[in-house]
Amino acid sequence: MKFIAIIPARYASTRFPGKPLAMLGGKTVIQRVYEQATAVLGEAYVATDDERIYQAVEAFGGRAVMTRNDHRSGTDRIEEAAEKIQTNADVIINIQGDEPFIQASQIKTLMRLFDDPTTQIGTLGKRFDTMEAAKNPNSPKIVCDRRGFALYFSRSVIPFVRGKEEATWIEHYPFLKHLGIYAYRRKALHEVTQLAQTPLELAESLEQLRWLENGYRIRVGITDVETVGIDTPEDLQRAEEFLKTQF
Repeated sequence: MKFIAIIPARYASTRFPGKPLAMLGGKTVIQRVYEQATAVLGEAYVATDDERIYQAVEAFGGRAVMTRNDHRSGTDRIEEAAEKIQTNADVIINIQGDEPFIQASQIKTLMRLFDDPTTQIGTLGKRFDTMEAAKNPNSPKIVCDRRGFALYFSRSVIPFVRGKEEATWIEHYPFLKHLGIYAYRRKALHEVTQLAQTPLELAESLEQLRWLENGYRIRVGITDVETVGIDTPEDLQRAEEFLKTQF
């Protein structure tokens, strides 16, 4: 089975314009993401709508694809890139362009989900350590069935633990944080990008709910590795400190 990574990367960002080209330990953020991906998968592409990012990727020897600037999501950008490169990959992994510390173990966990031929879409979850972290609406929660398929994603704390003090809920249920890395079989990727937005997606602002509402199944792999994403300049400073502890 062939896997490739496509890394969506936009220059425009409300909280951190030019984020993919920010320097982190002597390399751009996007170069670090690319190198982490290719260390496991071998083949990766950066899908961007900005010539500066395209040129930067080419300059460090990476592969880049220019895409439109009007996509609603990174998933839509990945579909356009997959069409342009005419890949023969069975599965395409969506690695966010602001995840310079994505780990090999996380990518491999995602890949193993496709050993089951019924897996259409895969993603990762990690147990929350504290209730305070679980209550953060910027960290979506996942509820899964007994086979590891997602039943629902929410910014709210789900499930509700009846009869217990909220501060102790985490002692009674393994609340699961959604990590924003996906993998799609080629056919499923094409199909989900043709779908119209749905009520639950619009309510929660989570595109994966569109897929669930249309009957697609998302298998969830479990990792114990936390991601260190970069959304703001302050995150970049923390990433610099994290980098010093890792290498």
